[in-house]
Amino acid sequence: MLSTDNMNRSAEEIEQLLDIIGNTLDRLGETRKVRVQPVGALDLLPEHLASKVTELAGRTASIEGLHVNVAVGYGGRREIVDAVKELLLQADSEGSTLPEVAENLTVGQISEYLYTRGQPDPDLVIRTSGELRLSGFLMWQSAYSEFYFCEALWPDFRRVDFLRALRDYGRRQRRFGC
Repeated sequence: MLSTDNMNRSAEEIEQLLDIIGNTLDRLGETRKVRVQPVGALDLLPEHLASKVTELAGRTASIEGLHVNVAVGYGGRREIVDAVKELLLQADSEGSTLPEVAENLTVGQISEYLYTRGQPDPDLVIRTSGELRLSGFLMWQSAYSEFYFCEALWPDFRRVDFLRALRDYGRRQRRFGC
């Protein structure tokens, strides 16, 4: 919904985006059918919005079924830096030395500190707007994802566009890096 790159837009644009995000969070909470998980650096958001998404995540944490990641204040590079910082601080609090952490560091350990911790990596990433780049979105998690690029802008993305993406994905043979 709001990447770290997009946070450099004009104050007017940011205010409009924050209003849209707040309204979307309200609507998600009203359904009482989805689990909401913030994916991003909430410290970059205004306090009222960070509180709203945190409260909603807590209130919906036990809901089974549809799981919605709300990417606000999200940047892939920032996510990896935050994950490594959290891992190092945790190791330090447990009395580990930096050489011990470096010696034992694994891909799985870093994954445990990502914003999407506990979730499977995406099988398919759909990029709207005609851009042929990911703009840092889920850099770590999408290493073996399939990508689908669509001309439609996100607000104009329709069910038929989604079905086309699924049909295209269904025709692929996944090789997971081989």
